[in-house]
Amino acid sequence: MVAITGPFHCLTYALLILPPLLLTGYLLASFPHPPEPLQIHESLASLPSESRSWTIYPEDFYEGGNYVSLPFGRMRYWLFGPEDGIRIVLVHGLSIPAFVWQFVAPELANRGFRVMVYDLYGRGYSDAPQTTYDTRLYVTQLALLMQHVKWDKAVVAGLSMGGAITAAFTANFPDLVEDRAILISSAGLIQASDLPRTAKVMSLPIVQTISSSRIAQKLIQRRANAPNDANTPVNPIHEIVRLQSANLPGYNAALSSSLRDGPVRGEEHSFRSDVWRDRRLLIIHGTADNTVAYRYASKIQSLLPRANGTKALKGCYSKIVTIEGGGHDLTISHSQEIVEHIEKWAKSS
Repeated sequence: MVAITGPFHCLTYALLILPPLLLTGYLLASFPHPPEPLQIHESLASLPSESRSWTIYPEDFYEGGNYVSLPFGRMRYWLFGPEDGIRIVLVHGLSIPAFVWQFVAPELANRGFRVMVYDLYGRGYSDAPQTTYDTRLYVTQLALLMQHVKWDKAVVAGLSMGGAITAAFTANFPDLVEDRAILISSAGLIQASDLPRTAKVMSLPIVQTISSSRIAQKLIQRRANAPNDANTPVNPIHEIVRLQSANLPGYNAALSSSLRDGPVRGEEHSFRSDVWRDRRLLIIHGTADNTVAYRYASKIQSLLPRANGTKALKGCYSKIVTIEGGGHDLTISHSQEIVEHIEKWAKSS
């Protein structure tokens, strides 16, 4: 080993060692830059009056509409029906906003329910925060909404991804949910192998970066806003999805993040939660559902806690209602049956 001798050698070694030490000390001691404000993308409310969205799904689609500003952006909700009626919250799914309850929500109000529907973040008239669309975002949104409208408790019913949100909301905020809930075509347990290859590719971050570019958005908007063929009937469900995809900068990212990070899968723990003990869960599913396979209805039921006689623990009382030949959008195709089942379940003793 060479000894360090002489002032010149000491100075040389000092110049070699001190800069990295000082830089390391600075990096360890310095504070990061303050966090940037959350970027918020606007909703359907920002579209010009000539947009077809105002005809298909106007702001006053339901009565009793209002906005509330929450930490993740402004959101739209509607509250209607007798004020002394059974309180029920309807949670929509992945891509279609509260529009999907159009044949169910008003009929429940007519039957005496106090109904609340709302647009999830990134859909319809709710803002799209640039964040991860995971279970925590969705259950927090609903919890804050219920606090805003001063509801201490409600029956919760969810469709598709909304079913998974319902399960997670019950598991995380059991005191805000009545002793019963309803799942319709519920997601939550979907496997990656069940997702179409197109959905997997489109949900990749790099694909989303490209598709959200200004050039790509202009091309999508041009196609979506092109006049429809007069001889081809317009499907409002498909049209509202298309208009959101083309005109809302945060919509596609919200869907992609929900597929990657959200409650469409991985919610086994929510269904297994002990909060389901001594509760009632209605599971409605169609045998011809090509989006969330019918087999997941029984899978959900199998995860629910069961009674344990040795520990005197109650289980969850659950029931599967099978809609023969029913597809995924049961609230549209079988709305009357859905209303009947919800009413019977919510009012049963």
